[in-house]
Amino acid sequence: MLNLFTQTGLRFIWLALLALILDQWSKHAILASMELYQSIEITSFFNLTHTRNYGAAFSFLNDASGWQRWFFTAIALIVSVVIVRWLKATPKQQIMLPVAFSLILGGAMGNVYDRLVYGYVVDFLHVYYEEFQWPVFNIADSAIFLGAVLLIIDMFKNKEEQGESNDTGN
Repeated sequence: MLNLFTQTGLRFIWLALLALILDQWSKHAILASMELYQSIEITSFFNLTHTRNYGAAFSFLNDASGWQRWFFTAIALIVSVVIVRWLKATPKQQIMLPVAFSLILGGAMGNVYDRLVYGYVVDFLHVYYEEFQWPVFNIADSAIFLGAVLLIIDMFKNKEEQGESNDTGN
């Protein structure tokens, strides 16, 4: 059993837990200290703005009748099970891939918790420049985004490494 956590991608599950804890701690702080839609300017391009997202990324399906809560929860739970299986199957030599999966897992679980407990996702990080407004997001979304970026980098890195090994193997 210990080998499962030391010799596979599961050794990075702590990153998922860290992302989940930071996400929930930050959301609790926002809920405890800010009114809905209250905004606090931090810099000329960043505010803390308390919002609710009933949809998915970029408020996709935010205005649907409520079915999306369960739909997105189910998708996140299914993806999380798949990610845990991938982590279990990932060999010890790989680092970037299980780190990416762990960040995605932690972010997904943070937003699932919100949907189950509140019926919506708590968002509060608001980045903007003049008239351009990026949709308000949270720590879980940031973990998912960072994990996705690492997956893309890993994909290109592995493609290059496979190309090099094919060049030397011929």
